[in-house]
Amino acid sequence: MSYARPHAGVQPVTHLWRKIPVSDLGFSSPTRLEDGKLSIDIDELTGLLQSDPNVREARLAIARPGESVRIIPVKDVIEPRLSLIPGVPVFPGVFSAWNPDVDGIASGEIVSLSGMVVTTVGSIVGFQEGLIDMSGPGARYSLFSGKLHLVLDVTVREGMGRHDHERTVRLAGLKASNYIAGSVMKHPPRTDIRETLVNPESPGSPASPGRAGGKGKPRIAYLYMLQSQGLLHDTYYCGVDVKTMPPRRILPTEALFGAILSGNCVSACDKNTTYHHQNNPILLDLLRRHGTDLEFAGCVITNENVTLGDKQRSSTLAAELVASLVPDGVIISKEGFGNPDADLMMNCSKIEAHGIKTVLLTDEFAGQAGASQSLVDTHPKADAIVSTGNANEVTVLPPMEKVIGDDRVITTLAGGSSKSRLPDGSIAIELQALIGSTNQLGFERLSSRFK
Repeated sequence: MSYARPHAGVQPVTHLWRKIPVSDLGFSSPTRLEDGKLSIDIDELTGLLQSDPNVREARLAIARPGESVRIIPVKDVIEPRLSLIPGVPVFPGVFSAWNPDVDGIASGEIVSLSGMVVTTVGSIVGFQEGLIDMSGPGARYSLFSGKLHLVLDVTVREGMGRHDHERTVRLAGLKASNYIAGSVMKHPPRTDIRETLVNPESPGSPASPGRAGGKGKPRIAYLYMLQSQGLLHDTYYCGVDVKTMPPRRILPTEALFGAILSGNCVSACDKNTTYHHQNNPILLDLLRRHGTDLEFAGCVITNENVTLGDKQRSSTLAAELVASLVPDGVIISKEGFGNPDADLMMNCSKIEAHGIKTVLLTDEFAGQAGASQSLVDTHPKADAIVSTGNANEVTVLPPMEKVIGDDRVITTLAGGSSKSRLPDGSIAIELQALIGSTNQLGFERLSSRFK
């Protein structure tokens, strides 16, 4: 069963998204949610995490919005979720064998704990990790400053290689998320927010007759570029590293139950954490507006490659797959900067060659004065671009009363330098070092303008 291409007459896949609000965190037994407060059995969760022979120690901490707390160096941020879809686990393909092309996806419920996240830290793996400030000027650059954080500070066994280190901490975060969501749903609270999301039908069906051509609602597709350059720059789709995959169409709501996972250490500012994938605002906005002021033609995921030949092949396949959706326009988002700029421009130019308009989302690395070339590549057809901000802009962050993790790495993070520490204890650092500050899915409030 190829669930990614529904046929005419087939009932579309519909997902009920239940969001259970969490208003506070604490440690006590058993793990439960009462009157909005999530209590976590610290011994039980710590024992679960340390059952992995690669984990030497796991320390748990809590950070709340407005507190004088810095979390560093951040590996990933995850929103606890539970899939109630028959036969489809949350984070499919990670903890259980699951093939999307064989097993398929049925309609069903997805439950998330809204307002809190699981955040992983530990000794640095790659220099392109970052920080989250829960208060002060740094907080305004990250949506995560407004979340309740259960922070896992994971120490791995000695002598472990960088890739195994990253994988161990990544899995620890996913295990903790599964544990929390599963524990809460043993006695689910009555208070929740419910939203129904209907996946778009395929082109050629009665609901999708083809391009609007100036009549009816415009058909919009989404090309979702995923970081996959290796060297700790990896993203996973249903447990598979996407650098091994050709472009493919997915059900847009797959992201809701964790089909796309972060496993990368690209610069913190434009890294898509797992939370970003779970709550991709482009996908959600297109789903919510489908059938009202636009027709959502569908979503294609594609990788970001290293070699020129791979970029050319992947962009050609992606453009053909997007064109098969018969859209009037396409939104393209990317992850990372520099090398992926070439993938972005190839995707743009080849889709435009099919007579389809594109809009690109990208951040800029324009130098601290904002006067340098923003992207390493461009194309005449890339004439509709939404900027998510200049990652080289410098901000000064005051010292925090508490650090979860290790702030000694600040001077070695991408965006920091040996001159970052100021005499009064503050740090002068580029936005590049702040998790999600210039996120290219449009989460934050930054942009750029011509003067």
